[in-house]
Amino acid sequence: MSRRNARKNAFVLLFQMEFNAAEEQEQMTDLFFAEQDEVVTEEDKAYTMAAVEGTRANLEAIDAVIDSFAKGWNTQRMNRVDLAILRLAVYEIKWDEDVPTGVAINEAVELTKTFSSDEAPSFINGVLGKIARSLEETKE
Repeated sequence: MSRRNARKNAFVLLFQMEFNAAEEQEQMTDLFFAEQDEVVTEEDKAYTMAAVEGTRANLEAIDAVIDSFAKGWNTQRMNRVDLAILRLAVYEIKWDEDVPTGVAINEAVELTKTFSSDEAPSFINGVLGKIARSLEETKE
């Protein structure tokens, strides 16, 4: 499985978690992987789950970052698809050192093109671009 597909799986799991109780998540995740058409290796599953768990572990901080850069929007008002994509991308940009910032942004935009509205890719790209520039400035 490609990293792109593993990332897509992480997005789907994050999106599904918005609608399920915490105690159901392990069973839901097992079912999700069992129903995949493509063979999911332990390495693929580990990569996907690291992204999901990393995003969930940093959710408050991620939402605060999104809220501060999505002018006129906040995480409470956002479309749940866009929010799951933004959360995953912000996790990758800020906490996953193995994913270059440009790759995280590009992959988020590609997910948005597939799963969201026609206007969403430019919104996602704009928010993530602002976040990336801000983080780059703080490193300098």
